[in-house]
Amino acid sequence: MATVGPTTAPRGRERELDELDRAVRAIRTGESRALVLRGEAGMGKTTLLGYLADTASGCRVDRIAGIESELELPFAALHQLCAPLLELASALPEPQSQALRVAFGHTAGPAPDKFVTGLAVLGLLAEAAAAQPLVCLIDDAQWLDETSGQILGFVARRLVAESVLMVFAVREPAAPKALAGMPTLTLNGLADKDARTLLASLLPGRIDELVRDRVIAETRGNPLALVELSRGGRAGLMGGFALPSIRVGELEDLYLRRIRGLPEATRLLLLLAAADPTGDATLLWRAAQSLGLGADAAEPAEQEQFIEIGALIRFRHPLIRWAAYAAGSAQERRTAHLALADATDEHADAERRVWHRAAATVGPDEAVAAALERAAARVEIRGGAAAGAALLQRSVALTAERGPRAERALAAARAHLDAGSFEAALTLLAEAEAAAVDDLQSARAELLRGLAERAARSGREAPVALLRAARRLEPLDIRLARQTYLDAWGAALVAGAFADPGGGLEEVAKAACAAPRDPAGPEAGDDLIEGLSRLVTDGASTAHPMLRSAVTAFLDPEFPVETYLRGGILVANAALALWDFEAWDMASGRHVRLSRAAGALAPLAVALNASRVIALWRGDIDRARELGLEEQTVKEVTGTRRASYGDLFLLAYRGDASEAIPVFEAAAAEATARGEGLGQQITQRATALLHLGLGHYAEATAAAERAAGGNLGPFTAQALPDLVEAAARSDRRELARSALDRLAGYAAVPDSDWAAGLLARSRALVGGREEDYAEAVERLGHTRLRFELARARLLYGEWLRRERRRADARDQLKAAFEEFVAMGADGFAERTRHELLATGEKVRKRTVDTVDELTPQEEQIARMARDGKTNPEIGAELYISARTVEWHLRKVFGKLGIGSRRELGGALLTRR
Repeated sequence: MATVGPTTAPRGRERELDELDRAVRAIRTGESRALVLRGEAGMGKTTLLGYLADTASGCRVDRIAGIESELELPFAALHQLCAPLLELASALPEPQSQALRVAFGHTAGPAPDKFVTGLAVLGLLAEAAAAQPLVCLIDDAQWLDETSGQILGFVARRLVAESVLMVFAVREPAAPKALAGMPTLTLNGLADKDARTLLASLLPGRIDELVRDRVIAETRGNPLALVELSRGGRAGLMGGFALPSIRVGELEDLYLRRIRGLPEATRLLLLLAAADPTGDATLLWRAAQSLGLGADAAEPAEQEQFIEIGALIRFRHPLIRWAAYAAGSAQERRTAHLALADATDEHADAERRVWHRAAATVGPDEAVAAALERAAARVEIRGGAAAGAALLQRSVALTAERGPRAERALAAARAHLDAGSFEAALTLLAEAEAAAVDDLQSARAELLRGLAERAARSGREAPVALLRAARRLEPLDIRLARQTYLDAWGAALVAGAFADPGGGLEEVAKAACAAPRDPAGPEAGDDLIEGLSRLVTDGASTAHPMLRSAVTAFLDPEFPVETYLRGGILVANAALALWDFEAWDMASGRHVRLSRAAGALAPLAVALNASRVIALWRGDIDRARELGLEEQTVKEVTGTRRASYGDLFLLAYRGDASEAIPVFEAAAAEATARGEGLGQQITQRATALLHLGLGHYAEATAAAERAAGGNLGPFTAQALPDLVEAAARSDRRELARSALDRLAGYAAVPDSDWAAGLLARSRALVGGREEDYAEAVERLGHTRLRFELARARLLYGEWLRRERRRADARDQLKAAFEEFVAMGADGFAERTRHELLATGEKVRKRTVDTVDELTPQEEQIARMARDGKTNPEIGAELYISARTVEWHLRKVFGKLGIGSRRELGGALLTRR
């Protein structure tokens, strides 16, 4: 439902008008823009949107508004925006058009991936803008349903060259996280001069100056307050008598008084219109007829300019719509919703029908509660996790019997948790705990509370909470209890040294080892939790057989998807503990693919983070950057703010301390604030790696010693080779020997060239034996660990040079230098270059030509185009429009000095 817009430019908004005019000029030249207007109610956001609608000549304008009562309905706002454009969907790739059909309920199918749906909307807007520039105006964006808000925010951030302008109006103090970080204009009250001019235009003639100044001060220059006050207080303003008492926060009360003064039939018609989020005039008149209301009931409201009824219903301002609903009594609102439910087609819009029915219901009603539960299942299938959660939450309120009420509260809490609404989940868990009829329901509530606390607040408390839930579940549901121990182990790993007392990794591991097995027989998850726990309590040699069994089982293509999604990151950690690079890569890759397919964004962000580190270790910096772009997209959609481990290691690779250290310090501070010891450990590892590349061995030793402290299983093991190298180069021999001994315990795994290669490299640094250096190069040469191999060659070359075997040293150092350069490991490349110079080799310092340097996204698009992918195919992979791909390629061609795709291969090879 949209609101009626103005026809003249608002006073006192020259800065905002200039910005909007520039945005319209930009889309007329083929660019795109996105903008957020923020301000209190009445500051003129809707007026500015109306100005845009009236002045964007030659552009198509689509205008929608978020509706508070539609917060529970998935894709509601998105459907408002896209419905007039759906005839263009045939031009989209089939997966995208299918995603839209499923999202809008036009066809059945699995829940559409949010990224695919977002890309479909982006493509739809680009198709519409191909005919004429497109202006999309979204009023009251604070009331967009969560799914629509995420997708529209996703689309707005990817606009580049589609001739599309998206403007969101948000009422403060709301701060939708889907719009965070976008260009913003904040509207404050009018300056005194402009406020006086506005009042003078509304009330021709003399205005009492003292009264005028007091009114402007009380309203703080709020334009809508001044307009409404002038309509109702002419005598007081003109002569200084009967001064109305009004402040900005009382605008709603002013509208309430005016609407309550209308004839009863008119007021009820406005209530019906406000209660229906679709703005469908046909539905309104069908419901009105059932209440005995005719067309004459609309006349007083139209005369007051509250509403305009045509094919769609339009309120003059969102506050009027709110007031029209609030003016009705509780019974009148229930009557309105019941009339709308009866008027809604149960086949075409079953979810909205039951939603109206629930709003009309007082007290427990099992039939309606069950209908809400079924509706929630349907909308969740279409990808509306947040909407499903809201419908389930309403079903809880309508359920009288304690057992079913607890079950529905648990389901609603789980849905809110999946949707990222952690505080709502915690509120529902309190209801579930109060309504629980047995220990199992209570224990399940405790489990969900632990997961919600972990996600919502910090890592410190979660291990203890989940451990308590696991112990409580043991006599009730041993299978769920063991899964909860696995959750607790993962939480303890993340919390690390910051875990609350009783929640340390060793304590959780001991409890998991002591837990009984399921009498029905073992499952893959049993070996996983047992192996990870034994790794901490008994050491690698005891844990490895169980970890190998678990990894093999989880990587079976037939393994259940839901179970893998929940434990996929721990499977990857198990493969890391086995020093099995191929299994580590496969486990993380499968986690990424399954998370993408399921639209499970939280596990996808974790899986992408791990996959980036894996790509860096195999020396594929381009792939790491590609995954980084996707990871950033996921973090934008979910509002995640945590630093990416891939970003940290990439900075360490680059070897620019002035760039890296501020980021590392910020990441460490954030990890400390959230109680995430693993994040702190990864930051220290990246710091050590940075300083090793730069040859700052004392600094590297300090950071590596911190990273290798404690016992975080495979993550501690990975830090030990760096500590050995840093300590050896700092002449701290005892520290190097101690780290080597610890590494030998972690690396006691058969048939791992990775473990054997790093162990041999570390022995060489401590003992100085050439056979160890040679074994390290040979063993790591059998793996895809290019970075570790290059480091082994560098260390071997350094040793050979010190042994005055310059020719042999040059062979190793040249091979290492070429690898480091190819991988973009500039710090290590420079360290290697200095060693080569010391052997008498002439090596030019590596420089970057900033004139033709491509951005990461430009380089990625160039390589995909070189490999034969079309613009739509590239756009589908990168979540941008085909027109944006074309725009990027034009820039690539200019930077590389080429004129066609056929020349990309040679140009990119030359840059290497």
